[in-house]
Amino acid sequence: MKAHLDRAHQALPLLLAVLTLVSVFVLLVWDAAPALFPPHAHDWLGAAPLALIAVAYLVYQSIRRPGPQELFKAVLLAIAFLLWAANQLWPASPRANLYNDLAIALFVLDVFFVIAGWPATSPDESFAESYVEPPRSGQ
Repeated sequence: MKAHLDRAHQALPLLLAVLTLVSVFVLLVWDAAPALFPPHAHDWLGAAPLALIAVAYLVYQSIRRPGPQELFKAVLLAIAFLLWAANQLWPASPRANLYNDLAIALFVLDVFFVIAGWPATSPDESFAESYVEPPRSGQ
């Protein structure tokens, strides 16, 4: 029964992730045929997948219930995606460069944390790597 509950809890972040992929597809359709879309549609189409994946990731993390340090990293990453989305949505804003630079800083910080192995409880799978549990001593 627990596996069923786990699948039920994963439904919302998975649905949000699928919607994100659909929004990426629409963005790529804009790239192929921008005349099909209204003016300035790219601003919204570029921002939507970034904001959606930030929300999906936070919902996913809320289900995983990571420790405080991993939750901190997840929030930083979500903020980076939201700042990038803001940069896409408001490219003419006087703060667009600031949003972009803050997003870059947070993405770099996130990868730095992964390389540095922080937090120590975080397996490498958080950076698209397979986690293999080390063999126990005596085996």
